[in-house]
Amino acid sequence: MSQTQPFLSLSTLFATGRAPNHPIAFDAQGELHWQQFSAQVAALCQRLNREPAKKVALCCLDSYHFAVGFFALCYSQKALILPGNYQPSALAELSSEFDLLLCDHKIAQSTSLPHLLLESESMESASYVFKPLDVENLTLTLFTSGSSGVPKAIAKTIKQLDIEIEILQRLFDAQLTNCRIESTVSHQHIYGLLFRLLWPLCAGRAFARYNLEYPEQLIAHAGEKVALISSPALLKRLGQEHQTGAFAAIFSSGGPLSFQAARDAQQLFTQWPIEVFGSTETGGIAYRQQVCEHQPWTLFPGVEVMLNEERCLRLRSPHIDPHHWYQTADECELLGERQFILKGRTDRVIKIEEKRVSLVEVEKRLEQLAWISESAVIPMQENDRLVLVAALVLNQTGKQQIEDIGKGKFWLQLRAELRQWLEPIAIPRRYRLVEHIPLNSQGKRLNNEIEMLFQSN
Repeated sequence: MSQTQPFLSLSTLFATGRAPNHPIAFDAQGELHWQQFSAQVAALCQRLNREPAKKVALCCLDSYHFAVGFFALCYSQKALILPGNYQPSALAELSSEFDLLLCDHKIAQSTSLPHLLLESESMESASYVFKPLDVENLTLTLFTSGSSGVPKAIAKTIKQLDIEIEILQRLFDAQLTNCRIESTVSHQHIYGLLFRLLWPLCAGRAFARYNLEYPEQLIAHAGEKVALISSPALLKRLGQEHQTGAFAAIFSSGGPLSFQAARDAQQLFTQWPIEVFGSTETGGIAYRQQVCEHQPWTLFPGVEVMLNEERCLRLRSPHIDPHHWYQTADECELLGERQFILKGRTDRVIKIEEKRVSLVEVEKRLEQLAWISESAVIPMQENDRLVLVAALVLNQTGKQQIEDIGKGKFWLQLRAELRQWLEPIAIPRRYRLVEHIPLNSQGKRLNNEIEMLFQSN
């Protein structure tokens, strides 16, 4: 990008517009520009205005397609639904929440749900008079793992996203002058939605259409005018890399980085990652650059916090309802008014490689199989990775199945069934068959005894 672009809010982005040749997104084949982008949003608006569907789920692998879909749905005043997981069975289970699925080709191939295909090659261009968006009355519903095992709906207004983007711009814009955006995270979740897509659009920064997936790709795509939107899932795998590159800035969210991972990133890319702490429910809460061990978190402007009796964070924020306090399950130690040390989560929704995983949901999916009467799923550290393991109580059908086909084929069959519902990261890696799940006298699980089942081998 040859010159700094003016910052435009989500409300005014299309009403004001950019130069026709301003780059919006890029891939190995080249760039897509504002003229094409705005024309395709206009064409999709007209197509959606003919659709009776009121609630539309948006699922795309291509971030450019997603951006076209996002703004077309806003301008056609559809209720926008963002599933966090687009595995076929998980989408089908969520189908009561939407009338139509707006998706690109690869997702369309694997679903039988009513859908509208979103492909830039087949989109016609159209003209459309864009007015400022009524962001206070436009809603977005994101689905994320809930503690009950059922995907939890989190409603937000586009105005709340606008407020958060303006804060990010104020804090970090100076480091990102004339940068392009590379990413390793999905736009289907709040962090990726804001950092790899909406904030770049508002700030006039072109973003990559597809994610990077491997450490060596980060090095190949590094550049002094490139900012990386990433997560600990990838950044903690940099320790084996020896080649170096340089990024203008690195952002990380989804879980705290270890100090070693932060230092590895700094040594490889000349930047200490800017870590962002938050959730789908709360938006961004705080940030830090971990230049020393146990670096505290600093609250974003406008965020107020206190601790409850269990020393878990309560907050009030412009990203959510600014008039009410929101209770988290994050145990913290406050350091003055604007900083804190994060101790950990206290509920059964955990993060594995920065994806929220409900242990309750994994157990529910196991127990709905014909062979299993009871299960206990716990996280364990294995070769510097957090993985899930499961203790299973088989019913008679399950015992007979193992006798008929053998343990090896049984485990393959079980994993194949789970893949219909769960993302790979949420499928337990190891299993133990037990006669009963270890419990104490109050009927509560003895997790230490469950762990011992997996430490014996």
